[in-house]
Amino acid sequence: MERPQFIRFSAEKGQVQSYGLISGAGVIDLKPRFANRWPTLDAVIADNALTALAAEAKNLPVDYALTDIQFEMPLEQPGKILCIGVNYPNRNAEYKDGQSAPDYPSMFVRFPESLTGHQQPLLRPAESEQLDYEGEVVMVIGKSGRRIPESEALNHIAAITLGNEGTVRDWVRHSKFNVTQGKNFYRSGAIGPWLVPFTEAAQIADIRLTTHVNGELRQDDRTCNMTFSFRWIIAYISTFIPLNPGDIIFTGTPTGAGARFEPPVWLKPGDVIEVHAEGIGTLRNHVKDEV
Repeated sequence: MERPQFIRFSAEKGQVQSYGLISGAGVIDLKPRFANRWPTLDAVIADNALTALAAEAKNLPVDYALTDIQFEMPLEQPGKILCIGVNYPNRNAEYKDGQSAPDYPSMFVRFPESLTGHQQPLLRPAESEQLDYEGEVVMVIGKSGRRIPESEALNHIAAITLGNEGTVRDWVRHSKFNVTQGKNFYRSGAIGPWLVPFTEAAQIADIRLTTHVNGELRQDDRTCNMTFSFRWIIAYISTFIPLNPGDIIFTGTPTGAGARFEPPVWLKPGDVIEVHAEGIGTLRNHVKDEV
């Protein structure tokens, strides 16, 4: 059974800014119908009400064809955007530093302006040609918590989606312990295409995650192979900072990014990147030069 798919979108040449529910080849516009309770998709997440809204909205008529809308980032004003690094088999070996797998993950943050939505262009900056892709499963938090035990961690997830954690490789090496610059170029990454309500562990426990570039399979792994599980990540992060509704967690990428080829293969204008995961969907973006 296909799970509900919630989007933020614009339509009518930007005159409409709304959120909705995918229905076949169309979109049910939810904002006019539910604005009193949930004026934005962010508000639905804050209430952890995606499942309830899906039940209320599933039989409503379609308002727009998918061809008549533009996908936007699923959340208009996300909270913290937290990213886990080196979280799949062979990723640690890629660094060729002789070190064993770490006991704790590498972590960094992204800012909202560094991301864009489904079918939107990823921007290759003028400062570098080393734009790379990283396909990931992404969690959206729907329930606040601090020092969340692993046994309760999944109860704090409101939705799951996908991310292309676009990275400007030479800029992540500007200093010894800091990757922030290379992870935050304007609209260098993406998130979407939609939010799928999270209802059970099986949705993410063992699903295939792939990344294709121009139709070529580049990354291919399963979430059951993650070094640090979804439960563990939530418990770990919430130890040092509270997690709140609207916080976003990128959970790590498999081996196979362009930087690991010999020689490296960087993204160039016109390239199409598709990040796919079972039960979630496909996040698709193309590359263009920033002007």
